[in-house]
Amino acid sequence: MSGDPTDRKFANTLARGLAVLRAFRASDSGLTHAQIADRTGLPKPTVSRLTYTLCELGYLSHGGRNDRFRLGPSAIALGSVASVAVNFLDLVSDAMQELADKTGTLLLVAVRDDEKMMLVRTWRPQNASTIWLEPGHRIPVFGSSSGMAVVASLGEERFEQLTPEADMRRFRAEGYSQLIEQGFVYALEGTRYASTINAVSVPYFAEEFGEPVSFTAGAMPHDLPDSRIVQEVGPALRELVRALEQRTGRTPALSRRD
Repeated sequence: MSGDPTDRKFANTLARGLAVLRAFRASDSGLTHAQIADRTGLPKPTVSRLTYTLCELGYLSHGGRNDRFRLGPSAIALGSVASVAVNFLDLVSDAMQELADKTGTLLLVAVRDDEKMMLVRTWRPQNASTIWLEPGHRIPVFGSSSGMAVVASLGEERFEQLTPEADMRRFRAEGYSQLIEQGFVYALEGTRYASTINAVSVPYFAEEFGEPVSFTAGAMPHDLPDSRIVQEVGPALRELVRALEQRTGRTPALSRRD
């Protein structure tokens, strides 16, 4: 959980409650107190108080003593409002599914969530087996193509808020060079956070979030080698995002960096 505990304006209790809600994933069939504590890093007594309050407010539901916690009607309603507000996802959904089917890769949109990239929508190819990541899953900013696309497009002030170390600055510089040269990015071998996934990303400036998000295509390395990223999948993803920018009237994310 992020946040400066010495900041008098920072509401720690609220942050902890939101951390509980963020612990839930699309594939979960409910979570126990122990699972919530494990995912949030919060003590079990604290989790117990927070889940009780969230249930009373309708953000969680709990059927009984031995039942698991699930997102409640208030959380679902809030998610529905957010989904409508981020309308570019619906505008591009058909094109993302078509590209997933054509390339045999998992297509996704990810947003920055502190030092992680959170998946907000995924599209799986219909006739191919590929990696499986679901909405709500978080991957590191550093070492992922999604993270590289976003930090390479962040303005200086917002980038400095990450308190970046030297390796993150080099990571960002590499992403910037790739965006200038080819319009898409991929983490170089040896810097990828996972050796079992290859991916390519293109940034898109989302007014809804006030910063870039990443459009990403990924697969296992033998299905998506670097040569295929550069020659096929990267250019196709770049053109998809450019078409979306033209449709929504958004300027390219990189042009907003400075």
